[in-house]
Amino acid sequence: MPERPIELEGVVKTFGGVRALDGVTLSVPPGSIYGFLGPNGSGKTTTIRCLTGLARPTSGRVSVFGRRPFPAPPELLARIGYLPDVPRFYEWMSGAEFLRFAGTLFGLERRVLDERVDALLELSGLRGVSARIGGYSRGMKQRLGVAQALVNAPDLLLLDEPTSALDPLGRKEILDMIAGMRGRATVFFSTHILADVERTCDTVAILDRGTVVAEAPIDELRRRAGRHRVVVGVDDPARLATAVRDREWSTAVETEGALVRIAVNDLAAAQRELPAVIAGLGLALHRLDADEISLEEVFVDLVGGRS
Repeated sequence: MPERPIELEGVVKTFGGVRALDGVTLSVPPGSIYGFLGPNGSGKTTTIRCLTGLARPTSGRVSVFGRRPFPAPPELLARIGYLPDVPRFYEWMSGAEFLRFAGTLFGLERRVLDERVDALLELSGLRGVSARIGGYSRGMKQRLGVAQALVNAPDLLLLDEPTSALDPLGRKEILDMIAGMRGRATVFFSTHILADVERTCDTVAILDRGTVVAEAPIDELRRRAGRHRVVVGVDDPARLATAVRDREWSTAVETEGALVRIAVNDLAAAQRELPAVIAGLGLALHRLDADEISLEEVFVDLVGGRS
């Protein structure tokens, strides 16, 4: 079995009387793009600080490639790339100069470093940019930050909110870079933006108030939610919506143009009974199929309902 890049078991971190992490347990598969999802203040950054050795847990076990990261030995740090939530740069440098500087901190040979800087400038879309970092847009700085985190060719890439505060174009650029890492490294991607996780990640853990409330591949999370949705197209959607609202298998109903979207807790019963309901109303049926619930709906089920 390949070694797990990240394993946490019962991790607790307190600050005074505040429990920032409350028994966090998770295991990250090697080679995955792993989404670490949770609201702001849920403990995501504290977890990453424990993984990098910048913070020590109050109790519990933290393992990175089978080793404890505090204090992190140099040979372990050489396998990790890290982008903090607010990256800092020497803004008087060019992007290439900054990457060369970062590479020298890892002791990379000149030839290897020159080749890697060229490749990372290409990957980040910054090749040929002569401006100093102080003149970069926020998106350009974030792309440079990801490139910096890759300069040592890490086996594990830790990204803390890499798309926060970016405009849609900047987010797309960063997500494309993250997707490009698939198969090259394990990516631990912390964010509160559900759409980013749904687009890029294989497996996700949902953190709420310092506790992992779910950890699984995204499709499995949807199945665990125990909810499905049926989309029905009829010539009078308002009449159908009224007729199905009180059915035992119906949990929510909304109309959209000629469509009725019905959230159900028993897909088989809904598919069995809906044609009879439609026929009984004398409606013309244009469409009847199952629709996948979104990660946002799963997230609301797991987090929004917690008191």
